[in-house]
Amino acid sequence: DVEKEKETRNYLSKEEIKEKVHKYNLAVTDKLKMTLNSNGIYTGFIKVQMELCRPPQTSGKLAPGSNGCMNTLHISSMNTVGEVIEALLKKFLVTESPAKFALYKRCHREDQVYACKLSDREHPLYLRLVAGPRTDTLSFVLREHEIGEWEAFSLPELQNFLRILDKEEDEQLQSLKRRYAAYRQQLEAALSEVRTPG
Repeated sequence: DVEKEKETRNYLSKEEIKEKVHKYNLAVTDKLKMTLNSNGIYTGFIKVQMELCRPPQTSGKLAPGSNGCMNTLHISSMNTVGEVIEALLKKFLVTESPAKFALYKRCHREDQVYACKLSDREHPLYLRLVAGPRTDTLSFVLREHEIGEWEAFSLPELQNFLRILDKEEDEQLQSLKRRYAAYRQQLEAALSEVRTPG
């Protein structure tokens, strides 16, 4: 799907864009239409769901209900994912680095929901145009990158953790083998008693 979208984007003529924008606007039900400029650049709205695990650091008070709510942004076809993330963080006065966040597209197909992380160079408004205005077909979600707390440790410390984990894993494995060996002996003893007529 991603390759198909990239191919389509590379080969859409101004006339094809004009036709897609026209069809999009006919399907819109919430008055959030797209506008095509004479230079081929179009503007429109995308809705982004905030799905943050923890409250982000802000320079002021975070807007009430920012997590879990749907945010509407007016953007251009030239805006990239990275720029959309920056705009969302700015809107909510988030002071954390945009690099800590990722934008996902959520697609619904055949009663299945797929989430796919978008690269910073992709253009969300193009994806919205191609998918049409229905958010049950395609929606956008802002999430934190799944970064653990391991980045606070140096490389030697991390290597030491791995050695400790390897040792613990080996100890657990040996314990499990001993337990099953004892269990096997008990089973064999019980079987030999059953076979021997008493």
